[in-house]
Amino acid sequence: MLYYLSELSEWAAAKGVTNDFLKALNVFSYISFRAICAGITAFLISVVFGNFVIRKLISLKFGQPIRTAAEVHKLYELHGSKKGTPTMGGILLIGSVLVSTLLWAKPENPFIWLVLFSTVFLGGIGFYDDWLKVSKKNSDGISSRLKFFLQCLLAGIFTLFFLMNPKLSATAQQLFIPFFKEPLLLGMGGLTFIFYLLVLVGTSNAVNLTDGLDGLATGCTATVAATYAVLVYVAGNIKTATYLQVPFVPYAGELAVLCVALLGACLGFLWWNAHPARVFMGDTGSLAIGGMLGAVAICCKQELLLVIVGGVFVMEAMSVILQVASFKTTGRRIFKMSPIHHHFELSGWKENTVIVRFWILSVLFALLGLATLKLR
Repeated sequence: MLYYLSELSEWAAAKGVTNDFLKALNVFSYISFRAICAGITAFLISVVFGNFVIRKLISLKFGQPIRTAAEVHKLYELHGSKKGTPTMGGILLIGSVLVSTLLWAKPENPFIWLVLFSTVFLGGIGFYDDWLKVSKKNSDGISSRLKFFLQCLLAGIFTLFFLMNPKLSATAQQLFIPFFKEPLLLGMGGLTFIFYLLVLVGTSNAVNLTDGLDGLATGCTATVAATYAVLVYVAGNIKTATYLQVPFVPYAGELAVLCVALLGACLGFLWWNAHPARVFMGDTGSLAIGGMLGAVAICCKQELLLVIVGGVFVMEAMSVILQVASFKTTGRRIFKMSPIHHHFELSGWKENTVIVRFWILSVLFALLGLATLKLR
C-alpha cells in the first residue's frame, strides 16, 4: 500500500515540481527498501502484540495437550511440564506477515495475493486442527483424509492460476533442474498438478513435523525465508536471472517483501517461542508457514532447491517416513523416536542443544542452497 507513495515522486517529476521531500518518496519503489521495512514491521508486530495474544489464548484456555506417558513413555517426562502452554500462536505469526506484507508490498502483484491466500487457507486448516485438539483435550485433530483433500484443493487452485495466465502458463509447466551449467528445463505437462501438490503438501507437513521443540521450526523457517528472499529477487530481475542462468519469472521479485516479512515475523515470534516457550505456534502456524514456503518456491521456479535450503525439514519428514516403513516391513525401528529431533532428545541431548544444533544445520543448508547459484 505504501508503494503508491513512490507515484507522488513520479508525478512531481512529470509536472516539473522540484521538491526534495517528494523526490525522496521514490525510495518506496525499491523492492529492497520495502522488504527491509516489511521485516522490521513484522518483527515489531510480533514482539509488541505477543504478550496480548498469549494472555488471550490463556484466557480462552487454548492450552497445548500433551500425549500421556503411556503413549510416549520417556518423552512425557521431558515434555510433561509443557502441558497447558497456550497454542495457536501461529495467529500472531500469520497476522504479522499479513499486515506487514499488505502495508509494504505492491498490491497489484498477483503472486503476493496467491501466496497470502495459500498461507491463510492452510492456516485455517491448522486452526481447525488445533481447535479440535484443545476442545477434545487430546492430541487428535483433523482427519488426515480431510486435511489431504483440502491440500489437494489448494494445489488445484495453484495449477489453475498458472495455467490460465498467458505470461506464466508455459513456465509453470516446466521443472527447473539446478546444478547444471546450462539451464535444464523439463516439461511436466499433465503432471503439473501432481508436482504442485507434492510441493505444497510436503513443505506444509514437513514444517508441521519439525514443530516439536521450542523455537525449532520458527528458527529454521527464518533461515529458509531469508534464502528465498534472495532467490525470488534474483528470479524477478531479468538481468540477474540471465546472468545466473535461472528462470526469469515476472512478478517474482515482489515476493522478497513477503519473504523478509516472514523472516521478521519468525524472529519476533521467537521472542516468545524460544525455550522455555511461552506460546506454541501449533498447526495454525506450522501448516501456514510451510505452505507459504512451498508456494514461494513454486512461484520462483526453485522448487527442487527447497530440498537443500529446507534440509532440516527434509530430515524431519524423512525420519518419519523411514521409521514407519521400517516398522511395517521389519517390525524394527530405525530411530528411538521420530521425528528425528525426539531421537536425539532420547539419546541424551538436552532440548536446547537439539534446537541450536538444528538451527546451525539450517543455516548451513541455506548457505549451500545459495552457493548453487554460482555452480553454473
